[in-house]
This record gives sequence, structure tokens and C-alpha cells, in this order.
Amino acid sequence: MSEDRKTLRAQLRQARRALDAPTRLAAAETLAGQLLQLPFAPARGLVAGYWAGDGEIALHRWQTQLPPGVTYCLPLLAGDSLRFAPWHPGQALTHNRYGIPEPDIALADALPAQAMALVVTPLVGFDRHCQRLGMGGGWYDRSFAFRLQHAAPPWLVGAAFDCQQVAALAAADWDVRLDAVCTPSTTHLATRTP
Repeated sequence: MSEDRKTLRAQLRQARRALDAPTRLAAAETLAGQLLQLPFAPARGLVAGYWAGDGEIALHRWQTQLPPGVTYCLPLLAGDSLRFAPWHPGQALTHNRYGIPEPDIALADALPAQAMALVVTPLVGFDRHCQRLGMGGGWYDRSFAFRLQHAAPPWLVGAAFDCQQVAALAAADWDVRLDAVCTPSTTHLATRTP
């Protein structure tokens, strides 16, 4: 990882952590509307979100407003990639090796990434071409590497505060570009070539 990406990650993580509670709550409410209005938002099937931490924008308002035919899932670490499990508030959670809550189920019962209709991913930074800068572990890129060769679904959507947008991000060969990025103020839809 280049020093520039490391520095950029640190700056963007600090910017999102610096947002006050009222701003965060209002942003989560507005973000829910942006996600629900996506042109490819499913009316039924499985969608995945994430458990917000480290200043990430929360998805709780989106989860509670999903159509009745949609099942919300959370990711679980499975080897070097992610699997997914349905989750409702109040259901048991356990903490993975990074301290992130995930559904308390056997990995054998978890669903593969290909089963999702739409996945909302956390991110540290993004650009207008829907390139994503994650935490650097490669979890989402490895889990959705099949999207480098195949069209959606699952649709991949980043969720972020507006302050996480940067002018441009250089993509590596293994980077899986998002189909969209939603912020409280706008939705960026990816074009075929940046």
C-alpha cells in the first residue's frame, strides 16, 4: 500500500469521525431515501448492509424502511472472504476478530455473496466514478471478484458521508468498482468506463 493511500485513509477516517451526532442521525435518515430510490433497488430478495463503526454512516434507517419482500443481511468473515446471514434487530450477534458484530450462526448456514440482490458496502473514500477506497483488507474485493467478469446482480453500492468524496482514486487490477455510491446529498451512478 502506498504511503499516499495510507495518509488519505487516515484523513478521511478522521473527517467522518469528526461529524457530530445530530449530523450523523440526519445523514442516516437522508441516506435511507437515496438507497431506496436507486433504479435497481430490489422489491424482493436478499440485501446486505454492514454494522457501522469507526465513524461509518449508519444503515439502520434504510434497514427499517426496506420493502416487505426484502430480507436484510449482515456480513460474516469466512476464511478470506465474506458470507452473509439474515439479521433482524434483537437477534444474537457475536464479534469477529476485528471486534465487528456479525450474526451468531454457523458459517455453513451463511449465504454466498452471489445470493445477494444488492450489497451496501462501507468505505473510507470514493470518487465520482464509483471507485471505492476501503480499509485496505480487501474483504469486499475478494468476496465480489466475480463481478469483474459478470454483470450485476448483486448490485454493489457504497454508502458514505459527502466529506468522504475525493477527486480521483487510482484502481488496482483487483479493485471491484461499485455500481453506485450514495451520500446524504446525492447518488453517483457508475458509467461503464471512468
